[in-house]
Amino acid sequence: MNCSRPEWDVYFMMIASVAATRSTCLRRKVGAVIVRERQIVSTGYNGAPKGLPHCADVGCLRSILSIPSGERHEMCRGSHAEMNAIAQAAAAGISTVRSHIYCTHEPCSFCTKAIINAGIEKVIFLNPYPDDLAREMRTQASIEVVCLSPVFFASAWDLLEDVFGPAELARRNKTE
Repeated sequence: MNCSRPEWDVYFMMIASVAATRSTCLRRKVGAVIVRERQIVSTGYNGAPKGLPHCADVGCLRSILSIPSGERHEMCRGSHAEMNAIAQAAAAGISTVRSHIYCTHEPCSFCTKAIINAGIEKVIFLNPYPDDLAREMRTQASIEVVCLSPVFFASAWDLLEDVFGPAELARRNKTE
């Protein structure tokens, strides 16, 4: 067994990726993890607000109305992963000031406004999202932004192999 440990960015992005598996969005699975001083403050994933029917149950309003990705965010039942992570911290009375947020996808302008107001000072993401306003606002707010290379998943795969074993991962790959 390999005794290597993931770099912090890989570790927290892997956790954000696991959070994304809880997503109830029919279009895109997104996860987020808020971290302060290498400690997880909260997690979030995109989906309908607490207690409301999921899009899987009632349909995707954006698909029904043929709204393209990146437009008319207000026309969605779901709350974004970043918003849910911020709300989870707030509900528990946990400050997000001077924290970092790891997102599987680059935050949109709505989430960027919440990130700025929550005092989050660094955004780390994996998948770019075309929102020039969000990028401009993060620059104006002096938020540090890091886009991780997809190559990061190569080290994540090796780490998972250590946990699950090569035979199990190979078996799962054959069924996909």
